Amino acid sequence: MANLETLTPELYLVKAFTEQANGGNTAGVVLFADRLSHERRQKIAAMLGLSETAFVSNSEVGDVKVEFYTPLKQIPHCGHATVAAFSLLWQKGLLLNGSAVKESIDGPRQISFEEGKVYQAQLPPQYTPIEAAGINPYQIIAALGLPEGFTFPSEPLIASTGVPFLLVPIPDESMLHHLQPDQELVRAISEKAGLVGFYAFTTATALADASARMFAPSYGIPEESATGMAAGPLACYLHDHLQQHKLDFLIHQGYLMHHPSPSQIEVLLQPDGEGHIMGLRAGGRGLVIRKMELGDF
Repeated sequence: MANLETLTPELYLVKAFTEQANGGNTAGVVLFADRLSHERRQKIAAMLGLSETAFVSNSEVGDVKVEFYTPLKQIPHCGHATVAAFSLLWQKGLLLNGSAVKESIDGPRQISFEEGKVYQAQLPPQYTPIEAAGINPYQIIAALGLPEGFTFPSEPLIASTGVPFLLVPIPDESMLHHLQPDQELVRAISEKAGLVGFYAFTTATALADASARMFAPSYGIPEESATGMAAGPLACYLHDHLQQHKLDFLIHQGYLMHHPSPSQIEVLLQPDGEGHIMGLRAGGRGLVIRKMELGDF
């Protein structure tokens, strides 16, 4: 790959987890970002106002180094911005083979490019009961605006395949669509428990294994239309806790937002001989929207 340090930074808008311009989750992707300071990167991410912006630079341990910023802070990993960044890199011919190693601030991750789709490897799932994190069901009910006396169809659980999310089961799509989250309460619970955010989902959907909504106000994200790093833990939860004994999962997200942006996230589980999940890959398609002038940021 070319020496990124010698090139002028370039900013692109790229949609992830969709083939349609009116769907997916848009990420900012800054190529050749080696000379941009942490402060400049944070300013760019804040001014773009997207849930995440990826900054691509040279790597000494992988093919490229990719760092992710929300409008408020840096985050270790981001599924949709990874799909966006590597879709752009391959489409521009900056990566030529079918696999690559992404260096991140949290260690390297394997990336694959198959049939026009980008997949990122994630770690084996780790589960934490909500009680162990100091969360009770009534707090979750209040935070999501669920009706008094609501009963979860299965147990909410904290799950991580790299970063932790609170997985919240909801009975049906209508109730999921009509959630009215208290962003301040979601933020307070997330920060106390060290979560990225709440990933509310239902399996009562016809076209996918689950449909989900994600709220992460701690990172300046009231709602996100596609979250690859949350879809991975959810697929593991469906397999391990809801006994869906399959290896390929399709997660829909963004369909039930008040301003829909339909997204399709594929998760491929990798079990050992005894059926324990040893890793997974999550990904989908990326669509380059346009190049922007970085000088305005």
